[in-house]
Amino acid sequence: MPDLYLQRDQPPGVPPLALDGERTLPDVPEENYWFRRHLVVYEWIAARVGGLRVVDLACGEGYGSAALARTAASVVGVDANPEAHEHARLRYRAPNLRFARDMVERFFASCDALVFLQTIEHVQDPDGVLQNVGHMLTAGGTAYVSTPNVLTLAPKGAQRSGNPWHVREYRAHELRALCARHFGSVELYGLFHARRLRAHELALRGGWDRVHAALRLTAPFYDRFVPAISTRDFALRREHDLDRALDFLAVLRP
Repeated sequence: MPDLYLQRDQPPGVPPLALDGERTLPDVPEENYWFRRHLVVYEWIAARVGGLRVVDLACGEGYGSAALARTAASVVGVDANPEAHEHARLRYRAPNLRFARDMVERFFASCDALVFLQTIEHVQDPDGVLQNVGHMLTAGGTAYVSTPNVLTLAPKGAQRSGNPWHVREYRAHELRALCARHFGSVELYGLFHARRLRAHELALRGGWDRVHAALRLTAPFYDRFVPAISTRDFALRREHDLDRALDFLAVLRP
């Protein structure tokens, strides 16, 4: 992996992670779209877990656990990957935040809220994982599970995206059915482009991809556009036009 795809400007003593397609990373300008697309969901959840004990399963690089720790009483970020775990442990430090290296299928800790984002599509036994999630939640607890929408992730007409890390990719009704086997209440939200990303989406429909190529503006435009994307350029909407959503977020209660 060339240096271009390593995290930039890490704190002293924190080894940068390489972008390998399995997880998104902050501090890689070319990856900023995907990082903000994931971070916006963490921030939305953080606004709803104030004062709670939270488990963040498959936390990856750790940025999401750190976002949750700004409001939660305590956060445990769990990931099996040794490099990601070490990076998270060294980079994100707070009195109410710790990281555990373990498999999502095996980890257990009682919690008030459990976060499991962009990972259900990676696991061999999603029913087993969701059953364990339900067991970890205290009475009245809430689980948050997100995954890409295969209808917008995969190329038009394809059955799946071709991402080698994905075991199964979901449509809205498939995710709802999976979650309903383990939780009494299932609310689905869709993530959509907003602000500048919505404008860019409309521009592409109007032929912007042909214009920037013809004018040889592709690299200069996107070199500026992608790093400027923020979480405000995405919006979560409950039960709204889910077939067109980028990602789904399931809010689950027993």
